[in-house]
Amino acid sequence: MKAIETSLPGVRILEPEVFGDERGFFFESYSKKALGKLGITAEFVQDNHSRSVQNVLRGLHYQIRQPQGKLVRVVQGEVFDVAVDIRRSSPSYGKWVSFNLSAENKRIAWIPPGFAHGFLVLSEFAEFLYKTTDYWAPEHERCIIWNDPDLAIKWPLQREPVLSAKDKLGQALKKAELFP
Repeated sequence: MKAIETSLPGVRILEPEVFGDERGFFFESYSKKALGKLGITAEFVQDNHSRSVQNVLRGLHYQIRQPQGKLVRVVQGEVFDVAVDIRRSSPSYGKWVSFNLSAENKRIAWIPPGFAHGFLVLSEFAEFLYKTTDYWAPEHERCIIWNDPDLAIKWPLQREPVLSAKDKLGQALKKAELFP
């Protein structure tokens, strides 16, 4: 597995070694040993799987207590994935990075604790898998509004996104409960 650094320290794109022939392909999507060699030593406690239709935007989610690191990938379709540094003490506080994850490119992203995370479905639908370093805790879950003008994320939208009721109530970064 190869790691590609992003503009946000800690957020990485991982490219697995894919073995393919006329029958199809094979790759390790998770290896504790391989991630450890890349400096990712997180212990994962929960696996999640979501399916969303085109133009669904989920996020920008995080948990203020029991913060979650996330190892994310797409097994069907394509998404525009975003991580935002929400650690006030970080030199990259308030900055974001984006990348496309797809079944075709087989890329995996590591989003450490301390970052808000979201994605927009670009294909007809997308199936999104993610491992988390802590359990879902709805009482600690928070959301930054996807279109916060201070973040100015350049979402590749063709029309208004489809949002959950919870995501419509997201807070602006400057009003949100954040990490120190």
